[in-house]
Amino acid sequence: MKKIILLIFVATLTSCGSAEEKKKGFEYNRTQSEKTKAVTSNNTTPIDLSNKGIGPISSLKFNESIDNELAAKGAATFKQKCTACHKPNKKLIGPAMKGIYERRAPEWVMNIMLNPTEMLKKDVTAMALLKEYNNIQMINQNLTKEEARSIAEYFRTL
Repeated sequence: MKKIILLIFVATLTSCGSAEEKKKGFEYNRTQSEKTKAVTSNNTTPIDLSNKGIGPISSLKFNESIDNELAAKGAATFKQKCTACHKPNKKLIGPAMKGIYERRAPEWVMNIMLNPTEMLKKDVTAMALLKEYNNIQMINQNLTKEEARSIAEYFRTL
């Protein structure tokens, strides 16, 4: 009888493994599937510099030189209102801001900051970004035009 109980005990240990081994296996498998998903899915929103977006900004021309005072105000506002979802140099919940004007028109950038709700419903690029970022909507931060313009200037410094 002792031999049978010992055999059952040994068989249970070898077939189940320890709780720590199970946890490691689970974490490893989950990580692997996430990597595969990221590599195999084609989540790139096309570059469109002609789309100006939907909102109050129809034209925006930057000065040749960066207005450092305005950019500093924009950096402070960005840090306060935007960094929960955006980082300057890497994707987070939303896209990275570095090089934004290589992908989007300045008017579009201003309009998404000022009018995200309508743009996410009607603008082709904004809808593609919404899909790319798992349907996580950009929250309207109720920025003034001046705040949005300062953030736009800050993006030029990245």
